[in-house]
Amino acid sequence: MSARVYPVSPQPDDDARFTLGLAADVADVLFRHGYPKPAGMDWVELQLALFRFLYGTGGAA
Repeated sequence: MSARVYPVSPQPDDDARFTLGLAADVADVLFRHGYPKPAGMDWVELQLALFRFLYGTGGAA
């Protein structure tokens, strides 16, 4: 089993890769797998989940 590469450390103050487009791409993948498209506050929750995964502010350690 290989070591984890996420969360990315250190957490950047402003990462140009973390955009609404990233969340939209993830939403598109989810939709292609049969999940509904995000609406309203779903976008905020999706971005928060991605941020936590990428930068380690939550989830399993």
